[in-house]
Amino acid sequence: MPRLATQIEAILYLKGKPLSLAEIAECAGCDRNEAQDALIELMTDYAHRDSALEVIETPTGYSLQLRVTFQELMLNLIPAELGVGALRTLAAIALKQPIAQTELIDLRGSGAYQHVQELINLGFVQRRRQTDGRSYWLQVTTKFHQHFEVDKLLPSIQTPSQSS
Repeated sequence: MPRLATQIEAILYLKGKPLSLAEIAECAGCDRNEAQDALIELMTDYAHRDSALEVIETPTGYSLQLRVTFQELMLNLIPAELGVGALRTLAAIALKQPIAQTELIDLRGSGAYQHVQELINLGFVQRRRQTDGRSYWLQVTTKFHQHFEVDKLLPSIQTPSQSS
């Protein structure tokens, strides 16, 4: 039988969400004190090992997660999950860029404020303050073009200066 800390590691991995000490003890079939001791052992083990993972205590429980130093790698490797509203907001920005945030809100409604923040956090949109107003200019980033492979979707458009 594996040691309790290893069993708890497996439980945290399989559950994939923060678990309270009581939930961990129940899944491991032990009492809370044993679970807490094993958690401390597991957390210490991860703290001293060169690993991309860590066991941390969150407000909702204990979690096995990717270390913060690997967040950018994760964002580049795992496709972003965008809801329909955020995708529509992103499409409006891409089609009308640069677009004033106030104009976007008029088009998409007040929920677009949250979409814009999410799109900025994911690196698909950049925002810069207008020099002559209180709003922001919004436009898509290189990451947007790379992620959605825009250059493969649209045929090359040559301007008159390129064809001569």
